[in-house]
Amino acid sequence: MPELPEVEALKDFLTEHLVGHEIVRVLPVAISVLKTYDPPLSALEGQEVTAVRRYGKFLDLVTADGPHLVTHLARAGWLHWKDRLPDGPPRPGKGPLALRVALETGAGFDLTEAGTQKRLAVYVVGDPQEVEGVARLGPDPLADDFDERRFAELLAGERRQLKGALRDQSLIAGVGNAYSDEILHVARMSPFKLAASLTDEETGRLYTALRETLTEAVERSRGVAAGRLKAEKKSGLRVHGRTGEPCPVCGDTIREVSFSDSSLQYCPTCQTGGKPLADRRMSRLLK
Repeated sequence: MPELPEVEALKDFLTEHLVGHEIVRVLPVAISVLKTYDPPLSALEGQEVTAVRRYGKFLDLVTADGPHLVTHLARAGWLHWKDRLPDGPPRPGKGPLALRVALETGAGFDLTEAGTQKRLAVYVVGDPQEVEGVARLGPDPLADDFDERRFAELLAGERRQLKGALRDQSLIAGVGNAYSDEILHVARMSPFKLAASLTDEETGRLYTALRETLTEAVERSRGVAAGRLKAEKKSGLRVHGRTGEPCPVCGDTIREVSFSDSSLQYCPTCQTGGKPLADRRMSRLLK
């Protein structure tokens, strides 16, 4: 799933390639992708793109006369830029193509989604806050005003485990499964530690890990072409998706806890005092 760093990089890429250009066609291929009907997709046609913004994991294309094209790539969605789009309209079918946006230059982009779970979402709205997922977002962890005090206030009273708290978009916007694993590894904390149990020192350590991990990922992704962002993300991860490999810090074997639709990775030596976590939902440290 694209998370804050990749969506930030896509925002920068699209700002360079879209701003100042006119949208001439928006072609839906998979009807399930479109989550709004008023204004219609056709309201974007003939509009000049004036800005591209990011809200958590949402991308927002702003046009001169107001309509916004807001996109959430979900777990298996992606954006593919094309300097020259294929001639003729795309054919609906069983392929991954969900939506095509064409510019007056002949360039444009495709939104695609792999797999059978169709969660890619596109909205045409007058204001991004009309999108429920955007309206409920918590603060952006890389915002200038997101300081350690504000982070501590968010975690105060949170009876959830850190892994779940970090991934909650209404608490903190933009962090998903992969970067929550990376943040907790840098902070040397168990994913199952309760957020409300953190000491002041631990809160400071987690805050620093959050900001540094995301900032470094954004810098790695900056200037990378849209088609290479997935590979760039994977190459920069130290524990997530690396079950069975040696921890780059201590050399212990990275382990995994699997859930019904996802998994997490961690280092026992760095994060859980050398004890493995039971591989089941709501696990606790093995005794």
